[in-house]
Amino acid sequence: MAAQWRKSSYSGAANDEQCVEVGRLEGGFTVGVRDSKGASDGPSDEASGGVVRLSRFELGALVAELKARPVR
Repeated sequence: MAAQWRKSSYSGAANDEQCVEVGRLEGGFTVGVRDSKGASDGPSDEASGGVVRLSRFELGALVAELKARPVR
């Protein structure tokens, strides 16, 4: 099953190069996070810049940590 990627709602314009995408991987039990600049919808996202794979729990913990940090 191919990942269904979507851009962060904080990314701005459609052609904004400063954004990340998230997608469900491996039957929905794993979430992928990737930089959209190197994104490829081909069979190997790793070849296009990489994907960070997280469980739903790990993604939730990451988002909570980022929200708790002051904005620079």
